[in-house]
Amino acid sequence: MRIALGVEYCGTAFRGWQSQAGGGTVQDALEAALARIAGGRTGVLCAGRTDAGVHATQQVVHFDTDAERPLTAWVRGVNSHLPDGVAVRWAQPVDEAFHARFSARGRRYRYLLLNRPQRPALWQGRVGWFHGPLDLAAMQAAAARLLGEHDFSAFRAAECQAKSPIKTMTQAMVRQCGSLFVFDFEASAFLHHMVRNLVGTLVYVGKGAQPAGWVDALLQMKDRKLAAPTFSPDGLYFRGPVYEAHWGLPEGGDEFLDGVLT
Repeated sequence: MRIALGVEYCGTAFRGWQSQAGGGTVQDALEAALARIAGGRTGVLCAGRTDAGVHATQQVVHFDTDAERPLTAWVRGVNSHLPDGVAVRWAQPVDEAFHARFSARGRRYRYLLLNRPQRPALWQGRVGWFHGPLDLAAMQAAAARLLGEHDFSAFRAAECQAKSPIKTMTQAMVRQCGSLFVFDFEASAFLHHMVRNLVGTLVYVGKGAQPAGWVDALLQMKDRKLAAPTFSPDGLYFRGPVYEAHWGLPEGGDEFLDGVLT
């Protein structure tokens, strides 16, 4: 039987998603909790790996098991064995053809940026921070230039293992909610550090260091060294993959943040 899970986590205390020697990752914590319910080792495959300090409102994973359990066991039961900062939101049986990563036709990210002179305290680790004034209209104009199919090499980390830098951006939106700037991106796929590099570039435009048209030049030159520095992981949230409706999975919800940011 194949089961899909929707998982939420705060990445601040973890060494990223992917299991590694020494533990301390979200995957390690989830697999250990699943093993307690399944009665044996249970490996998971995820929709998208996240770096240390990056959060998720809906990571999707799948696993195969012979253990027959009610769906509540894969949610409340697993949650009872998870550390603070990780929670299963839902569980659902899926067809064996479903794959959390390869069945996704897109992925969504959100970046929260606190814009005020003082660094965050209550939201420490949950938001990025920039102290100087930012021009919303300029950042919106720059973000609009990211839409469509492009070679995003200028926003790709040196250690990125993706086969191609060409991706299709279907959403690149910036809005302001009080002192918080919200950056929403959706694309066919993302390169390593791509969203954090995009946010860094949009902040450069917002503070007046570069015009909105700079984004066009960066896309054309395809040189990471010419773009802005990588922004902090603190404000980055993986909002989940996008699947075709026939898989019957719950829509990627972000009810808490969506409610706060209205």
